[in-house]
Amino acid sequence: MSLAQLHYTSAPAARAGGAGGGGARFTAVGAGLPTQVLADAERILAYEPPTGTPDHPIADELRSLPEAFSFSKLSDGGHLLSRTVALGGPGGIGFHAHAVHLPAGTRLPGDALPISAWRSPGWSAAPPDDVISGRTAAALPASSAFGPEALNDFAVSRSPWLAAVFTDLRRVCEEPSASRVVLVERRSADVARWIALAGAVLPADHAHRLTFTTYTRDPARSAHQVVGVLPQDAPRPDATADGPALRVHACAGARPEGAVDDVWAETCARIWRNRSPELFREAAELPGAPFSAGPLAVTALCAGVPLGPGGRAAAAAWAAERPYALDEERTRLLTDALTAPGLDRNPHELTCLAHLLTALDGRSPTTAPAPASAPPSASPSVTARLGALLVTEVVCGGDVTLAPPARTVFAGPDGERVAASLVTDLGEDLRTELTDGPRNMIGIPGHVVSRTVQLLRIARLLDVDCAELLPEVARRLAWSLLDEGAGGCAGVLLDLLDEQFDVRTALLDGLDRIAPDAPAATERLLADVALPFTGAQALPHLRMCAAAPSARADAGDDRTRALHAVLRAGGLSPFTEPLVLRTGLGLVWGADTPTVAEARQLLAATTSDAHRTVGTWPVLVAAALGASADDEEAPELAHDLLRGFPQDIDARARRSLLLLEFARDLRSGAAGTGWAERARELRTGAEPAESGVLDQAYEALAQRLLAPDRPEAELYAFVHAGDADLVAAYGRAARRDPVLTRLRADPAYAADCFTVWSSHPHAGTAWTATRTALLEEVLRPAVRSLPAAGLAAVEEAAERLGNARTAEAFRAWNRPNCLGRRLGSRLAARVRRS
Repeated sequence: MSLAQLHYTSAPAARAGGAGGGGARFTAVGAGLPTQVLADAERILAYEPPTGTPDHPIADELRSLPEAFSFSKLSDGGHLLSRTVALGGPGGIGFHAHAVHLPAGTRLPGDALPISAWRSPGWSAAPPDDVISGRTAAALPASSAFGPEALNDFAVSRSPWLAAVFTDLRRVCEEPSASRVVLVERRSADVARWIALAGAVLPADHAHRLTFTTYTRDPARSAHQVVGVLPQDAPRPDATADGPALRVHACAGARPEGAVDDVWAETCARIWRNRSPELFREAAELPGAPFSAGPLAVTALCAGVPLGPGGRAAAAAWAAERPYALDEERTRLLTDALTAPGLDRNPHELTCLAHLLTALDGRSPTTAPAPASAPPSASPSVTARLGALLVTEVVCGGDVTLAPPARTVFAGPDGERVAASLVTDLGEDLRTELTDGPRNMIGIPGHVVSRTVQLLRIARLLDVDCAELLPEVARRLAWSLLDEGAGGCAGVLLDLLDEQFDVRTALLDGLDRIAPDAPAATERLLADVALPFTGAQALPHLRMCAAAPSARADAGDDRTRALHAVLRAGGLSPFTEPLVLRTGLGLVWGADTPTVAEARQLLAATTSDAHRTVGTWPVLVAAALGASADDEEAPELAHDLLRGFPQDIDARARRSLLLLEFARDLRSGAAGTGWAERARELRTGAEPAESGVLDQAYEALAQRLLAPDRPEAELYAFVHAGDADLVAAYGRAARRDPVLTRLRADPAYAADCFTVWSSHPHAGTAWTATRTALLEEVLRPAVRSLPAAGLAAVEEAAERLGNARTAEAFRAWNRPNCLGRRLGSRLAARVRRS
């Protein structure tokens, strides 16, 4: 094909221009070039010498000036490939540009990359002698500037910058609006070498479209994707102008810091460092998306180029997606590279290796080809080698996210030999960790469960005998499940239980034994993981935990009914297996304390022996001691508890229960004598006594002393005991409705209260204050509300209970004036003393 070309110069024309003149001009233009192309070319082809260039440089200085070799996109969709060089002359420094036009959709002859024309002998450094002949060019033959060794040497010399530059090249190819790449080099020829390196690594379409210039004074104004500048013109990193930011790589300065997080770019860099650019062409023949690291990584590893964890992971992931893309030989070479000893593998790489093993299992040859001199046993299958690597990493590395391989990877004689070797190398370590528990990352939620499941699966895979370890391992696993939950390993746990019946039996037995101590945690576990306990094992506690949510929902507020439903689900009676009682209490009440009524039902339904056996009797004691003062069943429960657990209850709680029982005896008339002293003695032993318990006992004592049939000796002892708390309880009881109602309805009771509350004026301040308040605030309003006949009945009853002086004292106390009240009080006191 013929390439339309043009020449653009600012130097006086020696020939073909005739007359000299200032300013740049086209000295030869190909026929048919649009005006817009020429307008774009004038902007692109202008040349400004570097800062500090002499006005009249000598020949050597002129030759050392940078060469602007550019591949530029034009507004019509085509491209302009150009070379601009400095020229000397009497008028100072000028320049000459020679360019060829590539219409939209065309490439150079032979599909050559634009950079291949760097220093091609087809470029002219001066205007052509014949303007007509300078308008077209048949081709731009490549020069020898980019020989293989020269580029390899350059790539090795730029090793620290390779990955970072390739990362930014990828970015500008994938995102046209991304930051432009600025390469700072001391020579424009080195920038051209960078473009040549890029042409080798980029996908063909991107390499042909990559725009660049090897030299400019103003990179911020350049429209090229890759721009070369001299150190004195280098912008600061990430500098911005009117366009996108600039990604500046100072390849002529200090080594860059920091790693590059781009596997494709890093793989490209390693291939160049290894002087193996031919691998780029080989990788391009493999399937994969542009800029996919997988084909490059596979090709590099098969050729012996060492890669890092990211590259190896990319190779394994690519091969796993295309298990038939590689022939047997390349599959073996790839496996050799991936399983090489001494590599530092990360979790992502191991996961990709596991996927590769899954993809190859059953699809690759049973044995890999081996040298003719090697015995057959020296060449295990690729799956066996990958499986051995993964098993070793699981046991030694502790990555709990890594699933063990399938048993089929060790099929056949070679696989069995590999498995036997693994048992020899790893069996003892495996057994030790199962015995002692996971040793890595202890405290991380879910780690113990994941690691234990992983080790048990490896033990089964390699047929390592762990039968005697299983009970303790299952116990530890059960507790870990309750403490941490199954988390993300629920699926592998269920797989383990499905694979290994002995582990399932041991684990479920362990959980069932633990459930009475942790019923709520067991219930949560069963809600998260559908453990298979529907077989022949009894497992009453697990069945109760599974049934608890629906039992509670069906029973509503009736917790005793919920307990019976849970016990039925377990299939065992508390009389035959008392532990189900503790599990049931934990599931139904949890951290709550049963009410007194519930506690009485629990005790009556299961007897004290069952509660004593499983240690649930403290819950019943707590129910009694936590009862409110008006709970009439609390004294009855206390009586039952004292009788049912005579040797179990501690001294303080026992005294509190005795206070409640004392209240029961007072109300039933079985309290004996010495009530006030008994109440004080029990209170002292029960400190710190619960308020409800004290209120129950004091209320019962006060009610008994307020009754008409009280023993006078008990009343006298109470009044003269001087106990402010007992007296205060008496005062509170006297103000309650039963007493007030009776005062208005029973004249004898009103007269009796007057007699008592007017007595013992010297029994102490507490009694004096209380009785005075009762006379004024309780008895007087009650008496004043009586009709005349009722009042007369009270006076008559006062005389009958005492004598005439008592009746007179009552009348005097009931007079509306203060003198009468004081006189009545004195008279009543004298009557009482007499």
